[in-house]
Amino acid sequence: MASPNGGDDFESSLLSFEKLDRASPDLWPERLPGVAEFAASCKNPITNSPPKWMAELESEDIEMLKELGSLTTANLMEKVKGLQNFAYQLGLEESREMTRGKFLNIMERSKK
Repeated sequence: MASPNGGDDFESSLLSFEKLDRASPDLWPERLPGVAEFAASCKNPITNSPPKWMAELESEDIEMLKELGSLTTANLMEKVKGLQNFAYQLGLEESREMTRGKFLNIMERSKK
Protein backbone atom coordinates (compact mmCIF):
# COMPACT_ATOMS: atom_id res chain seq x y z
CA MET A 1 0.00 0.00 0.00
CA ALA A 2 1.22 3.43 -0.82
CA SER A 3 0.92 5.93 1.94
CA PRO A 4 0.05 9.53 1.17
CA ASN A 5 3.36 10.79 2.58
CA GLY A 6 5.58 8.44 0.51
CA GLY A 7 6.18 5.74 3.15
CA ASP A 8 6.75 3.03 0.52
CA ASP A 9 9.73 4.89 -0.89
CA PHE A 10 11.26 5.14 2.56
CA GLU A 11 10.72 1.42 3.29
CA SER A 12 12.15 0.38 -0.07
CA SER A 13 15.21 2.54 0.56
CA LEU A 14 15.88 0.47 3.71
CA LEU A 15 16.01 -2.84 1.83
CA SER A 16 19.40 -4.37 1.23
CA PHE A 17 20.09 -7.06 -1.33
CA GLU A 18 23.59 -7.76 -0.06
CA LYS A 19 24.24 -11.43 0.63
CA LEU A 20 26.04 -12.17 3.87
CA ASP A 21 27.20 -15.74 3.63
CA ARG A 22 29.68 -17.32 6.00
CA ALA A 23 32.05 -18.41 3.25
CA SER A 24 34.60 -15.74 4.09
CA PRO A 25 36.83 -16.57 7.08
CA ASP A 26 37.83 -12.90 7.21
CA LEU A 27 34.27 -11.70 7.73
CA TRP A 28 33.11 -14.66 9.83
CA PRO A 29 36.05 -16.26 11.64
CA GLU A 30 35.38 -19.49 13.50
CA ARG A 31 35.36 -18.58 17.17
CA LEU A 32 35.49 -22.11 18.55
CA PRO A 33 37.64 -24.65 16.72
CA GLY A 34 35.66 -27.67 15.60
CA VAL A 35 32.23 -26.08 15.80
CA ALA A 36 31.86 -25.88 12.03
CA GLU A 37 32.61 -29.60 11.62
CA PHE A 38 30.19 -30.45 14.42
CA ALA A 39 27.45 -28.30 12.92
CA ALA A 40 27.98 -29.92 9.53
CA SER A 41 27.65 -33.37 11.07
CA CYS A 42 24.38 -32.35 12.75
CA LYS A 43 22.68 -31.07 9.62
CA ASN A 44 21.19 -34.49 8.91
CA PRO A 45 20.18 -35.81 12.33
CA ILE A 46 18.32 -38.81 10.92
CA THR A 47 20.82 -41.44 9.85
CA ASN A 48 20.64 -45.19 9.54
CA SER A 49 23.85 -45.87 11.42
CA PRO A 50 24.40 -45.04 15.10
CA PRO A 51 27.03 -42.45 16.07
CA LYS A 52 30.65 -43.61 16.35
CA TRP A 53 30.64 -43.43 20.14
CA MET A 54 27.61 -45.75 20.33
CA ALA A 55 29.12 -48.41 18.09
CA GLU A 56 31.18 -49.89 20.92
CA LEU A 57 28.37 -49.87 23.51
CA GLU A 58 26.71 -53.09 24.54
CA SER A 59 22.99 -53.36 25.25
CA GLU A 60 23.66 -53.25 29.01
CA ASP A 61 25.52 -49.95 28.57
CA ILE A 62 22.66 -48.48 26.56
CA GLU A 63 20.14 -49.55 29.21
CA MET A 64 22.28 -47.90 31.90
CA LEU A 65 22.42 -44.68 29.87
CA LYS A 66 18.64 -44.72 29.51
CA GLU A 67 18.24 -45.32 33.24
CA LEU A 68 20.61 -42.48 34.14
CA GLY A 69 18.95 -40.20 31.61
CA SER A 70 15.55 -40.73 33.22
CA LEU A 71 16.72 -39.73 36.72
CA THR A 72 15.92 -36.37 38.23
CA THR A 73 18.80 -34.09 39.16
CA ALA A 74 18.52 -35.02 42.85
CA ASN A 75 18.41 -38.76 42.05
CA LEU A 76 21.38 -38.42 39.72
CA MET A 77 23.38 -36.63 42.41
CA GLU A 78 22.47 -39.39 44.87
CA LYS A 79 23.64 -42.00 42.36
CA VAL A 80 26.96 -40.15 41.86
CA LYS A 81 27.49 -39.89 45.63
CA GLY A 82 26.82 -43.63 45.93
CA LEU A 83 29.43 -44.32 43.24
CA GLN A 84 31.93 -42.06 45.01
CA ASN A 85 31.35 -43.89 48.30
CA PHE A 86 31.72 -47.25 46.54
CA ALA A 87 35.00 -46.14 44.93
CA TYR A 88 36.27 -44.92 48.31
CA GLN A 89 35.40 -48.25 49.99
CA LEU A 90 37.07 -50.13 47.14
CA GLY A 91 40.21 -48.01 47.61
CA LEU A 92 40.26 -48.78 51.33
CA GLU A 93 39.91 -52.49 50.63
CA GLU A 94 42.68 -52.37 48.05
CA SER A 95 44.92 -50.53 50.51
CA ARG A 96 44.28 -53.19 53.19
CA GLU A 97 45.11 -55.97 50.73
CA MET A 98 48.32 -54.24 49.64
CA THR A 99 49.37 -53.80 53.26
CA ARG A 100 48.52 -57.43 53.98
CA GLY A 101 50.57 -58.50 50.96
CA LYS A 102 53.57 -56.51 52.18
CA PHE A 103 53.34 -58.15 55.60
CA LEU A 104 53.23 -61.59 54.02
CA ASN A 105 56.04 -60.67 51.57
CA ILE A 106 53.82 -61.58 48.65
CA MET A 107 54.62 -58.38 46.84
CA GLU A 108 58.40 -58.88 47.17
CA ARG A 109 58.29 -62.40 45.72
CA SER A 110 56.19 -61.38 42.74
CA LYS A 111 58.71 -58.67 41.76
CA LYS A 112 61.63 -61.10 41.56
